[in-house]
Amino acid sequence: MFELPIGPKATRCNGFSRRDSLRVGGLGLFGLTLPGLLKAQAGSPARAAGRAKSVILVFLGGGLSHHDSFDLKPEASEDVRGQYKPIPSVVPGTLVGELLPRMASVMDKVALVRSGAHGNDHHETATNWVLSGRFGTPFGDYPAMGAVVSHELGFRGTLPPYIAVPRNPSFTWELGRSAFLGGRFESFKTGDPNDALFKVPDMVPAEPVLGQRTSRRRSLLEAVDGLARQVEGNDQIATYDDFHQRAAGMVLSPEARRAFAIETEDPRLRDRYGRTTFGQSCLLARRLVEAGVRFVTINHGGWDHHAKIFPGLDKKLPEFDLAFSALIEDMHSRGGLEDTLVVAMGEFGRTPKLNKDAGRDHWGPAGSLLFAGAGTRGGLVLGATDRLGAYVTQRPVAPADVAWTIYEALGVDPQGHLMTPDGRPMEILDKGEPVRELFA
Repeated sequence: MFELPIGPKATRCNGFSRRDSLRVGGLGLFGLTLPGLLKAQAGSPARAAGRAKSVILVFLGGGLSHHDSFDLKPEASEDVRGQYKPIPSVVPGTLVGELLPRMASVMDKVALVRSGAHGNDHHETATNWVLSGRFGTPFGDYPAMGAVVSHELGFRGTLPPYIAVPRNPSFTWELGRSAFLGGRFESFKTGDPNDALFKVPDMVPAEPVLGQRTSRRRSLLEAVDGLARQVEGNDQIATYDDFHQRAAGMVLSPEARRAFAIETEDPRLRDRYGRTTFGQSCLLARRLVEAGVRFVTINHGGWDHHAKIFPGLDKKLPEFDLAFSALIEDMHSRGGLEDTLVVAMGEFGRTPKLNKDAGRDHWGPAGSLLFAGAGTRGGLVLGATDRLGAYVTQRPVAPADVAWTIYEALGVDPQGHLMTPDGRPMEILDKGEPVRELFA
């Protein structure tokens, strides 16, 4: 679902002033709301070819506990090491948590960074930071990486360049948005692909869209065009007419319908990913990048374990283990890892010591990240934390470094400029460097 800001400001119950939105859902209506977004393809200059055609970003909202997953400290005291034991992986010397046995079997295809680091412990602020590479307010002053990629590179096929599965991250409001770039670079949100009735409306018509029915649908597009111009006179709609034909084509496209037809996959493969929202989101993401989508964000939240962390992780870690390992194995077997960069990260790690409620709190100074595909060095372990897992001791990797690496892999210039609404050029990233050690 796209959100087109419209109307006066409204104050929410949390006390923050947010703009009301005109929400138009479904891919048929998605086409109706896209012509502004479609300007991305024609309006963006060509960029240098990168090592990756697409990125899949798995966002572990709430903050994955590195102590209990990829950076265990078995020699630390019990209130630090927790209850999970390390197990060996296929990479000699690389240990992971005991609830990640399938990940242990694919670590030769994954680069593990144990030195993600920044200095913020606030969900919204840190999330916008890691999703954009630039530090700002909790409300998202800078566009998320997916929106920048959409702006800079545009479309590769029929589908939009930036898609969120099942939706963008959210704590108290939606994150990972396009900020000042405007509505045409927002993500398309798919909904839950694990829903038994999952279907992006109008993707699979009940009958062929031919003749008079096609004409009626195009007439509907024209009608909504006129309404949109009346209610929203900004740049989101200004180029609508120029991209009317492309929008209609997306509604009628068999390629788009096929990309979302997750029910056509072998049931055994769907089982391998796991019949969960996260599992089927990973499978759908693989289908979307194969169909030409440039940037897919998979939102897998629920990692904010301030209390009773181990009962929580007993459920979350096996789900992640099953689905993410399946994504790596499946893409590797299909050749998709050659030109797709897969990244998994949260907004921060968790505190070294368990709190009074047997949980771990927010911790910006250290966290673990995973990279795979697009020439990354499978089996690499980069960086390290101290004996408590509290602070990075080797090769710190900041949010700007992660964003720089992603942009450079796609062929986007991290030092390129975006134009703000008041006509000021703004660098995509104001600091950072690529994590060159990730690549052979």
